Amino acid sequence: MKKEFCMFLMAACMAAIPSVPLLADGDDFRIEWSRTSMDGSRTGCVTPSADNVPEALGRVKGKTYFAPCGKTYKGGTAAAVASVVLDAQPVMAQVKEVVGHSPEAMILAEPESALSNLFVDRIMAAVEEKSGRHVDAGIGNFGGIRVDMPQGDILLDDLLSMFPFKNSIVYVALKGKDLRNILEQMAATRVQVLGGVRIEVSDGRLVSATIDGQPIDDGKIYGVATISFLLDGGDNLYVGRNAVEILQYDDIDIIDIMLEYVRNETAAGRDIVYHTDGRVKILD
Repeated sequence: MKKEFCMFLMAACMAAIPSVPLLADGDDFRIEWSRTSMDGSRTGCVTPSADNVPEALGRVKGKTYFAPCGKTYKGGTAAAVASVVLDAQPVMAQVKEVVGHSPEAMILAEPESALSNLFVDRIMAAVEEKSGRHVDAGIGNFGGIRVDMPQGDILLDDLLSMFPFKNSIVYVALKGKDLRNILEQMAATRVQVLGGVRIEVSDGRLVSATIDGQPIDDGKIYGVATISFLLDGGDNLYVGRNAVEILQYDDIDIIDIMLEYVRNETAAGRDIVYHTDGRVKILD
C-alpha cells in the first residue's frame, strides 16, 4: 500500500471518528486513546458537519476519489476507504446536531481546568437533585473526559466523544477520615477531578483539605458525588470503600447529565462557559 494511501486511511477515518480506541489486551482490557487534529494538511479532509460532507471529505465517482484539496486518487485503497467513510455519513448526520455554543475552547488540563470543573460540578448537582441528599464533595477522573470542548458550535458528536463511557452517577456517604484517605492517595499518586473540596499538595503530601472553608473533620459524615467506575478500583480509586451509604443511579449516565446541561443552557440563550477557581493547588 502506498504511503499516501495509508495517510488517507488515517485522515479519512479520523474525520469520521474524532477519538478511537487503539489497544485492548488480555484480561486487563487496556484502552489507549490518541487525538488527531484534522487540519486538512495532506488531503484537505476535515471533520464534517451534517451539511458539508463533500467539502470536508471529498467525493467518489466510480473508482476514483476526489480529495477536498484537489488531488485525485484512481482506484486502490484510497477510493475504497473513502467510499466506506462517505457512505457512513448519512447515519452519522444525527450526531452532527448543534446542541450549544462555546465562545472559547475548554482544554482539559491537570490538576484543574474549566472543563474538568464543569464535569464534576454537574455530577455533584445531579447527584444532589436525584438523591435528595446534601452533597459536600465530588470525585471524578480525568480519564473520563476524552476530548476538549471546542470553540464555536458544540455538536452532539463532540459531547458523545467527550464522555463516551457508560458510567452512572452515585451518592456515597463517607466519614471524613475515609474521604481524607482518598485525597492523601491522590496527593501521593495523581490528583483526579475534584469538586466541593479544596486541597493543597506539596511533594506528594496532602497539606490541606477543606470543605466550605473548614478542614475536613475525620468524624463527620460527608456526602460525596462520584461515578460508578470509581467505586471499586477504577483509576486505582475506591470511593465506595468503608461507605456509610451508597445510592447508585444506573439509569443516569454522565452523558445524560452533560447533554441535559448543555441543552438547557442553550435553550436559555446562554453560551457554554466555565472557570477554574483554585480548588486544587500543587505547591511544588
